[in-house]
Amino acid sequence: MEEGSDGGPTLFRLVRFWSRRWAGRASEELTGESRHVQHILVVEAVAANAYLAGAAPVAGAHEAVTVGTVAHQLGLDHSGASRMVRDAVEAGYLARATSEHDRRRASLRLTESGQELLAGARQWQRQAFEELTASWAEHDRRRFAGYLQRLADDVGA
Repeated sequence: MEEGSDGGPTLFRLVRFWSRRWAGRASEELTGESRHVQHILVVEAVAANAYLAGAAPVAGAHEAVTVGTVAHQLGLDHSGASRMVRDAVEAGYLARATSEHDRRRASLRLTESGQELLAGARQWQRQAFEELTASWAEHDRRRFAGYLQRLADDVGA
């Protein structure tokens, strides 16, 4: 294999490097406390699940986002996801209601505060990408962003 073309180890080196670093920094900047990173993760998971289901992650969404779908999105067991969802509800980022389709399940949606946290997280992520690729030519940045989107879409499908 050609030097620099071994994507697997390179991908995981980046994941290891950024998995802990970005979360604390983003949480500190967006919520004022680094310990609230789980709120960002849950809000992102609810938004992603609603997006994948073809619904808006806000009031009026037709497809229910549940604790189970959040657990799947975050790679957690149901009880861990349930605690994170409960904390995000208590913090005011999510609203929890009984699912219209299955009374045993909770349906989750972002509140206005949750939408603001999501928007802030996305802006922070865009800024981080811009900083990380600041020395790159614009066409390389766009190409790389396109490949990242393709990978994320394939993984999320």
